[in-house]
Amino acid sequence: MKNIQLVINFLYRNPRSQLRMYKRFGGYFNYRRMMNGRRKMEERSTELLPVASHPKGLPVYFLTGKKYLYQTLYCIQSLARSSSTQFRFTLVDDGSFDELLISRIKRQLPGARVITAEMIATNLKNAFFESEFPCLFNKRSVYPHIKKLTDVHTIPGDDWKLVLDSDMLFWQEPGQIISWLKHPQAPLHMIDCAEAYGYSRESMEQLAGSPVKPLLNVGAIGLKSESVDWKKLESWIALLEESEGTSYYLEQALSAMLIGDADSVSLKAFDYIVNPGKEQIKLRTGILHHYVDLSKEGYFKYAWKNFYHRDDRTNSL
Repeated sequence: MKNIQLVINFLYRNPRSQLRMYKRFGGYFNYRRMMNGRRKMEERSTELLPVASHPKGLPVYFLTGKKYLYQTLYCIQSLARSSSTQFRFTLVDDGSFDELLISRIKRQLPGARVITAEMIATNLKNAFFESEFPCLFNKRSVYPHIKKLTDVHTIPGDDWKLVLDSDMLFWQEPGQIISWLKHPQAPLHMIDCAEAYGYSRESMEQLAGSPVKPLLNVGAIGLKSESVDWKKLESWIALLEESEGTSYYLEQALSAMLIGDADSVSLKAFDYIVNPGKEQIKLRTGILHHYVDLSKEGYFKYAWKNFYHRDDRTNSL
């Protein structure tokens, strides 16, 4: 039966899924152009000028690894170019760091703090026992997004932690983010272009015991580490998946539930844009673009070319 299922997936389901994806991005040839742009972006990322991480700078965290470091570097490059503020960067291992990758980080982000898998394992042991949190530990092994909570908010040090997704570019100084980093008093988050929690609001609000903010997006998410209730997360994961199954958006749903209806800083949606349209990408509208869904096309084909490389200081759209 298992072999039959594999044959069905190979001959029918996987090709059908591929065809749907090609169609969403304007056909096979346009999709290939987009992927070629992604490949060139990754190749050229090795030539990006170094960005210094300052010991007393404002703290910014990234969960990243072999597949995403090039995007992390472009995001940091764009942040450094758009602001005169000094930042302190912490890169957290998604499980794929090796000596070569760490060496590259040290070269292109001198002074950046690297949180390795070994350090994460120690932090987790100090925070909670695996036997008491089987759901959290299981999700870490199959769902890397959850590490934005478990692996970041068990790092000692900063009370408040701002985590940025790598697939973003800054086009102007992010005043709202900088103000928050200087004096964080409440959680910070982006506003989504469409609600994407993966679970019903009814279930989320019943478990959280409060209303849940609509359209919360975690492309930029700032939380106070000590306010992350691991026991609640463990229970919520188990109950949500038992009643409604697994979801790619689990981490976003859990973050929304942690914040609930408490006061928070919502980044202005017209400045901090999730899934920007083609014209917004070409005109560099707003302050920050978070390239999700269809905006990946503009991200890989055009947007990254606006950032200086060692041998090219005239790139533009």
